[in-house]
Amino acid sequence: MHWLAGRLAVVTGASRGIGAATAMAVAAAGAHVVLAARDRQALDGVAGRIKDAGGQATPLATDVSDEAAVERLFGEVSGMGRLSALVCAAGVLTPAPFADTTPAMWRETLEVNLTGAFLCCRAAFTAMVRSGEGRMVNIASLSGVYATEKFPGLAAYNVSKYGVIGLTAICLSPGAVDTEMLRRANPALRPGLTPDDVAELIVALLDSPLAPASGANIPLFSNA
Repeated sequence: MHWLAGRLAVVTGASRGIGAATAMAVAAAGAHVVLAARDRQALDGVAGRIKDAGGQATPLATDVSDEAAVERLFGEVSGMGRLSALVCAAGVLTPAPFADTTPAMWRETLEVNLTGAFLCCRAAFTAMVRSGEGRMVNIASLSGVYATEKFPGLAAYNVSKYGVIGLTAICLSPGAVDTEMLRRANPALRPGLTPDDVAELIVALLDSPLAPASGANIPLFSNA
């Protein structure tokens, strides 16, 4: 029996990539999953696949960089029951040479990747304290890990992921994962991880006692 079975979980960035794969894996483990992302049409598609497989899913269009939107999200979640799990997978990546990185690009990257994780973790933490239990996993990147190779043009992204690692109760930092975002950023890169690979580990973490790993960052190196 999965720890997740019968519990309520929120997955951000659930419209595609790691977030979508995680939402489907968490639902398959028996949780009622609330799917959060900006693209409502894509969210509906993921929720439909979960329901077709016999799972429970509620799509809620949310911009995690917007404090009021995050408050609305968790307000609706509180009406569904006790929140037990949160996975923050929402992220953006806009490659640009450092000299061409505009303040607007910098702000958007940090607001979605880092501030969004903070806002969701804060709201979830408050709900979990009231219910007496809860588990959180954030998605960072090897781009935010000290002494790993950094690709050019990702200054804002790297900084945002450094911040997520510093924020997190438990964190995964994947290398190259075969996602639409990565293919746009670096079409020549051959990823060695799939979203399903990462989702499988997230479910395993949520199903296991997390206290001994509190504060840990787990790097996932590509097999390519």
